[in-house]
Amino acid sequence: MEKHKYKVGDFIVYPVHGVGEITAIEECTFDTITATFLVIKIAYEKLTLKIPLKNADKLGVRPLFNKKQINEIEDVLKRRVRMRRMMWSRRAQEYETKINSGDPVLIAEVVRELYKKNDYDQSYSERQIYQTALSRLAKEFAIVKSMKEDAAYEYIRDILEAA
Repeated sequence: MEKHKYKVGDFIVYPVHGVGEITAIEECTFDTITATFLVIKIAYEKLTLKIPLKNADKLGVRPLFNKKQINEIEDVLKRRVRMRRMMWSRRAQEYETKINSGDPVLIAEVVRELYKKNDYDQSYSERQIYQTALSRLAKEFAIVKSMKEDAAYEYIRDILEAA
């Protein structure tokens, strides 16, 4: 097997689906070609992905954010939201792109921009996008800060409310 930075048991982020755990690293042979695959289990989506190891970086697979990045993410969550005069469909598309990038700073921007103290101030699609972004961020915070997922949601909401 080739040398790589991933180990079984590592938590990683797969941009389109969020936090997952590497459950295996396998070699598979197709015809005459042998390739190494990461097997990633994304429990909350009941999903198992098998991606070629050599394409992991191209697909945006990354380790969880580190303690230094937490400060940057918290700073983003604390910033004031600037009003944007753009049609909702265009903004929604931009938010989805940020979420699917897997970049925690961009995801934090989406959470900050769509956060409302009262859910009834949001449209259905705003609430859906907000919940997706919040969920991705909270799952990663929970693992990095060794806290329960519910506590991570509260932690993020407390930062948003204090801003």
